[in-house]
Amino acid sequence: MAPSATTGLTLRARSGVTYRFDPGALCLELLPTGGPGPYRRYEVLHEPADLAAWADRSRLTPTPALQISKAEVTNARNLRDALLRVVIAHLHGDPYPPDDLGTLNKAAARPALAPAIAPTGERQWAGTPKGTHLLATVARDAIDLLSGPFAHRIRTCAGDNCRLVYVDTSRPGRRRWCSMEHCGNLHKVRALRARQSEQE
Repeated sequence: MAPSATTGLTLRARSGVTYRFDPGALCLELLPTGGPGPYRRYEVLHEPADLAAWADRSRLTPTPALQISKAEVTNARNLRDALLRVVIAHLHGDPYPPDDLGTLNKAAARPALAPAIAPTGERQWAGTPKGTHLLATVARDAIDLLSGPFAHRIRTCAGDNCRLVYVDTSRPGRRRWCSMEHCGNLHKVRALRARQSEQE
């Protein structure tokens, strides 16, 4: 999978509270940017600057200085939507939708971001990265995840009405929540109130 950082994403709950969410893989970081059907209302990828901002928040290290076209933003939305449907099929044990699998494989077949070492010894990206290179990197990360040793650890948050998808990379493999500070904390509060009600 792609180079990773441990920062995760900052998301905002319906209540307005912000929290950290680490989906565990670059490709899964793309899913909270919107999606098909009911997820359209969460859409944030409208302009090239939006996709560049997503790359800046992602686990790619360092952030690539991208040249992104409007068409590549459309391709990013299409890839994300296809990936979401493939992941949902994976979670349900269903066959992957052929068209969506084709979208994923087509994106992965294109040239991806190429790492290089600067004269200073620091990591950088070779050439002039474009949006297509970014999407190829995301698609390859998805293929690595779905066909790799953590494929059985892809999950949705156990929180009520939370559909965030993550891969549990923890050693014990018992992660249940998108974030302990959000859904995990809400569960603890509800459990505490339920115990208090039983004692009254």
